[in-house]
Amino acid sequence: MVKPAEPPLSSAILLGHLRRQGVTAEAVDANLEALLWLLDSARLKAAAGGRPPTALRRAVAHAPRALALLRSSRATESFARYRTAAEDLNRALSAWGTSDERLTLGDYRHGRLSPFAPGDLEKLAAGAERTLFRPYFEQQLLPRVVGMRPRRIGLSINYRHQALPAFELAGLLRRALPDVELIAGGGLVSCWAGVLAQRGETPGPFDRLVSGPGEACLAAAASQSPPVGSLLADAGQVSFEPDYSFADIPAYLSPEPVLQVSASRGCYWSRCRFCPEAATPTHPYRAFPPRQVPALLRRLATANGVRRFHFTDNALPPATLHALAGAPEDLAGLAWHGFARFEPLLADRALVEALARCGCRMLQLGLESGSQKILDGLGKGTDLAIAERVLHHLHAAGIATYVYVLLGTPEETRPDAEATRAFLEEHAEKIDFLNLALMNLPREADFPGALPGAEWEEEPLGLYRRSTDGGWDRSAARRYLSGDLQGSAAIRAILRRTPPWFTSNHAPFFAGPGRL
Repeated sequence: MVKPAEPPLSSAILLGHLRRQGVTAEAVDANLEALLWLLDSARLKAAAGGRPPTALRRAVAHAPRALALLRSSRATESFARYRTAAEDLNRALSAWGTSDERLTLGDYRHGRLSPFAPGDLEKLAAGAERTLFRPYFEQQLLPRVVGMRPRRIGLSINYRHQALPAFELAGLLRRALPDVELIAGGGLVSCWAGVLAQRGETPGPFDRLVSGPGEACLAAAASQSPPVGSLLADAGQVSFEPDYSFADIPAYLSPEPVLQVSASRGCYWSRCRFCPEAATPTHPYRAFPPRQVPALLRRLATANGVRRFHFTDNALPPATLHALAGAPEDLAGLAWHGFARFEPLLADRALVEALARCGCRMLQLGLESGSQKILDGLGKGTDLAIAERVLHHLHAAGIATYVYVLLGTPEETRPDAEATRAFLEEHAEKIDFLNLALMNLPREADFPGALPGAEWEEEPLGLYRRSTDGGWDRSAARRYLSGDLQGSAAIRAILRRTPPWFTSNHAPFFAGPGRL
């Protein structure tokens, strides 16, 4: 499960590439389909049982109305009404929960089974265990896929909470279609590549795993001379032109349709010491020609009848920002948002004003810390003085800011955390939305204080390692986050503006004067 706000770019990119290579291919967003299947009124009532708690009973009754509101521009007319609808849907999904399983909008967790334990993944693939998605798989998805009579099936597994149901689905596909080649790829599979290569195994029922971009590997698999080997590292051809013809765009939960698009793969900076892109890069940096990006948005807008876009880049390249700022005709009537670094170019008021005129509605910015010492140690390349000017110019131009902060970084002390709080409070009026989190240290990180990964004995596919440094450990950072940071009136006011569950996906709809 991922937040069902937008069609998935990865599937659209792969579909477009295969079709341009002359391959007959189809795509299915099983994430959206499963969510809507589970939110069906009759199924919700049956899952809730005969005498559900009052709050659950009301949420189930309100679910159809909540779905309709979140798909309508009416959702932006009242943040309170929007919040109620999102919370009703989330509570309604809890009807499917068990003592072991917990399902929310965009997240799924199992109390007994771990996505990082190969044995647990094998149990699901073999049918020895099951998830709450099994009825959807068996009653809707599996018959549909079997009816397509495919020769190969690829599953995109990007996040930890997709792994368990994905392996269950793969096992069902293997038993129903024993002669079909099964391929797995996506962000999570790419993160596992190094460990799997060391272990010399392909988990579950998959014939092949793809690490990195999938275009070249899938195209080769569809040819008469498929690639050799079960673990394929694909650093070859990439595409930037998605095909969204598979997506039922109005069915996504968004006040207005939004399409994902990317102007680059990998990260042009790639020096942040806490980032998996820097520790184990699976996507070598490549960029779509910047001057062609505005025309790409216009083509997608015309082909799909949309006007809003979400750039999924790790960070929009400076050259792309310049190109977007200089294309008022191509971008007329369009709106977009995405991640950017606190680059000096965004401290240029004229450029920021041009970005606003050319459709920029929000930028997501990784501040991480208000301590220059910590930023330098993290390899962020961020100057706090420049960050202050960037926030000032974006606010003045009417571009919303969604700022990300990480506590519990290696070498952080309480004074560093207090500097972060002071920075946020000082600039609170220029920060529209805020994400506060604890750092997850990548498995391959080389920070001082990184502890040996004893936990990997039980979860060999684990992605992160524990760290401690100077008495300011993860527990202390967590207490500071929940107490001092969230206890600040200025910071708490920003946090209250964050759209529940959909967070940055829906934040642009509530940006601007009078929208909150």
